[in-house]
Amino acid sequence: MQQHHGISARAPRRLAAGALVWALATLAPGAAVAANQGSGFYVDPNSNPAIWVRDHPADARASKIRNAIATKPMGRWFGNWSGNIGTAVATYVDAARAADKRPILVAYNIPGRDCGSHSGGGAGSPEAYRTWISSFASGIGDRRAVVVIEPDALAQLDCLAADQRSIRIGLLQYAAREFKLRAPNAQLYHDGGNATWIGADEMARRLNSAGVRDIRGFALNVSNYHTTAASNSYGAAVAASLNRQFGYAKPFVVDTSRNGNGSNGEWCNPAGRKLGVSSQASTSGAEMLLWLKVPGDSDGQCGIAPNTPAGTFTPELAVRLIDGW
Repeated sequence: MQQHHGISARAPRRLAAGALVWALATLAPGAAVAANQGSGFYVDPNSNPAIWVRDHPADARASKIRNAIATKPMGRWFGNWSGNIGTAVATYVDAARAADKRPILVAYNIPGRDCGSHSGGGAGSPEAYRTWISSFASGIGDRRAVVVIEPDALAQLDCLAADQRSIRIGLLQYAAREFKLRAPNAQLYHDGGNATWIGADEMARRLNSAGVRDIRGFALNVSNYHTTAASNSYGAAVAASLNRQFGYAKPFVVDTSRNGNGSNGEWCNPAGRKLGVSSQASTSGAEMLLWLKVPGDSDGQCGIAPNTPAGTFTPELAVRLIDGW
């Protein structure tokens, strides 16, 4: 069973009122077109919900989960559970290429991951991480892919000591360089937190320090619940701040896997959430709306799934997301 990201934001910081407006025209010519290239996103046949449906054909919930979740394109998360990372990534992107689809991948193995909380872990040393991320990028090679790099790594800098912050920034810079070098046809996004966590100006500074200038852009709302509208406003503010502070703007993508009812302020298996629109290119705000978190996978032993570890799928969570209760 894959074990992956269970948490996106704790003790979030509120944004200042009056988010900045950023026009798509500030992007380089053709930037919006690139997101529409290809023939759609790859559906992971071995996602946690797909495996559950296959293993429980007689369950009354199987058809609903199959139709609403398991047959939709979503992110495949890679971390210390993935075995040989180069082989795991290559196998996955090979399957996507054979289907003429773009796979969505999430790299989640930064040392000190999740500040040691529900999804704690990660590579055992900076050296081990550099080896791991280089192999990840090499596994993609010249194939098409969408890659989100290390959810929460920038937003959670505050939990690290000063020397560890600089090490993490260096590792994210290294990841950006390696992906750009070894996976030249991948669309690469650093993680930029969510709409109520880190102020836009500060997130722009963190993204710039991590090398976002040299990759496609940034990802928002990963594993969280904020509406697409709120995420678009925040993304526009971050992009405008990048432009104001550093002279360039970047596009962004939004995780819509569980944002259909917006956020109630809780981050860990809150009740009353709902699936958002499935993975697709977007013509306004975000350049892509993506299911990055796997719907039905627990955020941790908390909320409405107090006995379900992070990254473990349960049909109860899935059905509640489908029905919105």
